[in-house]
Amino acid sequence: MGIVRKSLQGPIHFYRKFISPLKPPTCRFYPTCSAYALEAIEVHGPIKGPLLAAKRIAKCHPFHPGGLDPVPPKRIRGENNGESAEQDNGNRDPLSAK
Repeated sequence: MGIVRKSLQGPIHFYRKFISPLKPPTCRFYPTCSAYALEAIEVHGPIKGPLLAAKRIAKCHPFHPGGLDPVPPKRIRGENNGESAEQDNGNRDPLSAK
């Protein structure tokens, strides 16, 4: 694990160990925001991970229903969202140029 990831995850571990136990359990999401942030940084790295965590924390308000909100899987460049090239070509307009 890189030093940047560790430095980003350090404050989250501090929060989980010292601050979170002082608060009542009121999380409306699963996994909790701190667990989500740790996993997002681990899966997506030190740039996109904190952005995903901030987006998740911004959703934490009384008007959002909450629920299951897992970290999205890392997309591999060149991957076509799990579809093969044949499936993708089937969705195109037949009159369009290839």
